[in-house]
Amino acid sequence: MTMQINAHTYAYTGGKPFDAALPTVVFLHGALHDHSVFTLLARWLAHQGHSVLALDLPGHGRSAGPALASIPALATWALEALDAVGAQRAAWVGHSMGSLIALEAAAQAPARATQLVMIGTAFPMRVAPALLQTAEQDPEAAMRMVNTFSHSTQAAKPGYPGPGAWLHGGNLALMRRTQTGYRQGNLFALDFTLCDSYEGGLDAAAKVTCPVTFIAGSRDSMTPPKAAAALAAALKPTVHTLPTGHALMAEDPDGVLRALRTALAA
Repeated sequence: MTMQINAHTYAYTGGKPFDAALPTVVFLHGALHDHSVFTLLARWLAHQGHSVLALDLPGHGRSAGPALASIPALATWALEALDAVGAQRAAWVGHSMGSLIALEAAAQAPARATQLVMIGTAFPMRVAPALLQTAEQDPEAAMRMVNTFSHSTQAAKPGYPGPGAWLHGGNLALMRRTQTGYRQGNLFALDFTLCDSYEGGLDAAAKVTCPVTFIAGSRDSMTPPKAAAALAAALKPTVHTLPTGHALMAEDPDGVLRALRTALAA
């Protein structure tokens, strides 16, 4: 099932109606993505006693724009979405840019965070100047660059979406759709600039009080595990390392689900 939280905000609820009385999990996607990257995780949790909000960030997917101008502003927006559905507390799960938004949400309202799960994270989440420049001047070329950097394999393992799925083609199509669907500017350049310019990670980490889990890809060239070392020292997370690139949910869907189940069970 899906849910229009308000006139501007869309969420996928994993095939079940949202029930604020159940433990809530909020999923936050990365740059130029939408809720669909979390379909497997959202559906499993929604059918196993959780309520799920896999949000489309402002200006992405089915959520209206404009896109917001900072990671902290996106975290505030996510907390407002939680308020709108009547949920008091939630586990925050974010991938890449979404992991920084999840971190900020857990820091802005520590008492409302039950878990923080950061998938493919880094801090600082620097973006190569050449990629930022290409994003401004030739977004299609930049999307192809990111698509290549994000994957360490050509096809999915058995699981979701299925053996032989064309990971590169599917991810590129999603980025193109997200970019062309935004009518108020260059969303690619904005998203990657937000990652590059975010400076508050360690300050946010100092405010987090809930248990923390990192899910990392050993072959991730976008956010290599060593790039999260300072954040790990501050948050002291449980770390699950999978044999993937940056596209963890696509390359090892079952491994990410196992790690997430372990985190939430704790």
